[in-house]
Amino acid sequence: MNKAIQLQDLGLKDYKATWEYQESLFKEVVDIKIKNRNSNSHLPTPNFLLFVEHPHVYTLGKSGDLENLLLNEKQLEAKGATFYKINRGGDITYHGPGQIVGYPILDLENFFTDIHKYLRFLEESIILTLQEYGLECGRSDGETGVWLGVGTPFARKICAMGVRASRWVTMHGFALNVNVDLGYFDNIIPCGIRGKAVTSLHVELGVENVDEAEVKAKILKHFSQLFEAKFEAF
Repeated sequence: MNKAIQLQDLGLKDYKATWEYQESLFKEVVDIKIKNRNSNSHLPTPNFLLFVEHPHVYTLGKSGDLENLLLNEKQLEAKGATFYKINRGGDITYHGPGQIVGYPILDLENFFTDIHKYLRFLEESIILTLQEYGLECGRSDGETGVWLGVGTPFARKICAMGVRASRWVTMHGFALNVNVDLGYFDNIIPCGIRGKAVTSLHVELGVENVDEAEVKAKILKHFSQLFEAKFEAF
C-alpha cells in the first residue's frame, strides 16, 4: 500500500480548469488499477491532494436542486461568478477567494475501503484544525461538513464537503471558509439547507484576515495523522 500523498498548491485557479485537472489525475489512478487487475500486476497507485482557491463560482452536485441557486444567468454575470453542475455528491455550494479548497484524489485501497470513514476523517481534519483556533465545532446529524453551534438556533456551517468515488478512488473534497466574503452565500440556499447560516474563520475569530498558509499547515498535520500518510511535494 502506498501511503504517500503528492501535495500541490495550485493557488488561484479557474474552477473548470481545476476540475479537468482533477479528472486527469483521477483517470491516472483508475487506469493503473485497471491495468493491475487485467494483467495481475502490482503497480503502486499514486495519491494526490490539491489545495486551490477559486474565482467566484457556484457548483451543484448531481443530486442537487437547481432551485437552490437564486440567481439567473445575467445576475451571475453581474456578480462576476460562474456556475457548474458537477458529478460530486451534495447540493449547491459556493467557492471563492478566501476559501481553502482541498481535493484529495486518493486510492482508498491504500488506506481503508470505507467511504463513510473517509468522509468522517475529512471532517475530523477540519474539526481538529479549528479547535487549534479555540473554536468549538463538530458534525450535524445527516448534514455532511463541519458546523459551529450544533443543536442551537445559531448553527452555522464553516466547511462544506462533497465527494465522488469510483473503484475506491476519490475526487472533489472540502471547502473551508477562512477569509470569505459571506455575502456570496446569500445567492444560494447553501447545501440545500434552509434556515441555517454560513460562517467563516475570520468572522468567528473577529479578525480582518487569517493566515491561510498557517491554516493549510494545520490541516495537513491532522490529515496526515488521521490517514497515517506522509506528504510529498508534487
